[in-house]
Amino acid sequence: MAHATRQARQSIDVAGFRTALSSFATGVAIVSTSAPNGEPVGVTINSFASVSLAPPLVLWNIARSALSHHIFVGARYFCINVLAMHQQQLSITFAKTGADKFSGLNCGTGVGGVPKLPEFAACFECETEHRHEGGDHTIIVGRVLAFEDRKTDPLIFYRGRFLRKGGPYPEDGPQA
Repeated sequence: MAHATRQARQSIDVAGFRTALSSFATGVAIVSTSAPNGEPVGVTINSFASVSLAPPLVLWNIARSALSHHIFVGARYFCINVLAMHQQQLSITFAKTGADKFSGLNCGTGVGGVPKLPEFAACFECETEHRHEGGDHTIIVGRVLAFEDRKTDPLIFYRGRFLRKGGPYPEDGPQA
């Protein structure tokens, strides 16, 4: 039976699986930390979830193929900056590889000296609690040490598009 299960796992339609996953609307966030040399590092994510209220734990994941993977896996502290509805372009910028993502941003300093974006819907300042391998990603669990909720509408991603009040952006609007 275990062999049949493994075979079924290997024959899954990856493109179809990804499309099915996109039916789950999710928020968009930027995780930020500092590299060992002090440079700010950030990446756009939509893989963020609460784990526990007591203690306060959250999780997110990063592709093992990401250029910044080793930095985030080795980081003691990080900030999860949940983006506000108007921050689509910032989301796209931080999703790119190799860009000077922090150029022009007047970041604050979060717990452990990590960069904290100046604008967000909510921000969770965390200390890494656990790391788990999860297929082609690493799951990072953080203990929330501080947070801020600015009580503004978040940026939402659904079916490969950003959403706004009243539905998706027009076909020529912001896309990931």
